[in-house]
Amino acid sequence: MNSPAATNSHALSNDTQNIVETINGLGTDEKLALLYFIYEKMGESITPAAPTAAEPELAPVLLNDFYHLSDDEQLNIMRAIVNRSDTPYSHAYGALTANNQLVVWYAWGIGMGEKIVDIPEGYEATEAVNGVLGQIESLEFEKQISVLRDVANNMGYTDVKPIATQAQVGKTSSL
Repeated sequence: MNSPAATNSHALSNDTQNIVETINGLGTDEKLALLYFIYEKMGESITPAAPTAAEPELAPVLLNDFYHLSDDEQLNIMRAIVNRSDTPYSHAYGALTANNQLVVWYAWGIGMGEKIVDIPEGYEATEAVNGVLGQIESLEFEKQISVLRDVANNMGYTDVKPIATQAQVGKTSSL
């Protein structure tokens, strides 16, 4: 049976875990708006992740083909990824590492309004989006990245199952 992407936590503290849980509780379009506002504030109150930590060439369908789609198609794909739907683009996203998933959102964020669908004109963020954005802005760099990595990694679809640990199976590996 296929299952959504595993939720591997990169958050370091209860505070950052609580922020991730709040974000995970937002609606699909609220999450997309939050990501838009996060990337809009990059370099100001939100610190971008080091691009050297990722390999964008591993995501050609998301960082090349995607740019040639209509605004409606892009938005539907983004929604499918946020909702962890079983679609080709969501699979492509779910197969990436958390750092590469961040690169996808970063690339989409900086391309919004040009080669990526923009946030609707006159859109006003909900109180929930503004609240969690403020929480993220107040975090130190490492904690911001941990939250963003968790959020990005809780999206997309994969049917790859995590490998059981020795503690889970109660057996030691044989040589």
